[in-house]
Amino acid sequence: MLSWDIAVNRAINNAVPKVYKVLSEHPYVEELAKRLREAKLEVLNNLEKYVEETLQSVKNNGGNAYYVHDEKEAQEIVGKIVGKGKIVVMGKSMVAYELGIRKYLESLGNEVWETDLGEFLIQQANEPPSHIIAPAIHMTKESVGKLLKEKLGGVDENSKVEDMVAVVRKFLRDKFVKADVGITGANAIAADTGSVLLVENEGNIRFTTVAPQIHIAIAGVEKILPTLADAMIEPLVQSAYAGLYPPTYVNLTSGPSSTADIEHNRVRPAHGPKEFHLILVDNGRVKANKDSVLREALLCIRCGRCHFHCPIYRAIGNIWGDPPYSGPMGAMWSYIVKGDAKPAMYCVHSGNCKEVCPMRINIPRVLEHIKNLGLHSQTKM
Repeated sequence: MLSWDIAVNRAINNAVPKVYKVLSEHPYVEELAKRLREAKLEVLNNLEKYVEETLQSVKNNGGNAYYVHDEKEAQEIVGKIVGKGKIVVMGKSMVAYELGIRKYLESLGNEVWETDLGEFLIQQANEPPSHIIAPAIHMTKESVGKLLKEKLGGVDENSKVEDMVAVVRKFLRDKFVKADVGITGANAIAADTGSVLLVENEGNIRFTTVAPQIHIAIAGVEKILPTLADAMIEPLVQSAYAGLYPPTYVNLTSGPSSTADIEHNRVRPAHGPKEFHLILVDNGRVKANKDSVLREALLCIRCGRCHFHCPIYRAIGNIWGDPPYSGPMGAMWSYIVKGDAKPAMYCVHSGNCKEVCPMRINIPRVLEHIKNLGLHSQTKM
């Protein structure tokens, strides 16, 4: 049996029953998912308005906000903020990966560390992510032990998982303390307050957003929601449908650190970051929103549930899609951000992804549409 088969079967056996258990024990989650879909559609129907509102709200909080069209613009802005010769810690961010941020900062002479355990492992292995929330899902416990033995020492393939985690924890603690800049993504962004919501279990994002003096959040425009009340829903729904409910941490950031302990006069900064930067990314999203079928993909909350119910993903894994996007949702997003229709061609339309999607995205229909767009494009060549 191949390593991929072993690893993904272990993950599926762990994750799939947990989601059903969560939905059974917390039935209100399904209602929250319906509300979240409606809130997301409101933004997509008025995208330009909500982008402008979000940018202004961040500035009102003492932060800096930017709108970028593509990878090059994003890299230029991040490069100017970070500079050279810095220590940078990164929370898990698929958009940062999409834009090549880590490699770009490294090319400028910065020391850049992924701090999510899965992202750290694939960084050390120099491999692409294989799942949207579990990037090292293709690695077995044994292969992780061998990798850590080579890179950090202290454990091997026979070690317990807890001991492997402890070794990485000790190594990264030093990086958190010394970091100059922290870079994260965003699970949701509230247009009315400019607040960024991040859900996690490890605590690395909490360190990344608070310990360094500069925090940069990078997110696609589809992560915007009308209000903070709406935005608070997304971390709950995402974690539930990932089978990790309740989440260990939900982080909310509204500008640089602040205090109002003297005469209740709020001033910035305080103990946390002196600077907060939000970078809103287009990179194909605005164009997709103008397509009545393709825009459904923008509703995706990155829970990764569709992967585990898809026969194609289970068979071939992370070679399906353009990193960091894999699986059924990745086939949609490979087209949106890369213009690559080939991943959609793998879809056999079993329909499982549609049945389990919390946002009720008709993924087979979207992928069929992408297939037609791809064939039409080839015909024109």
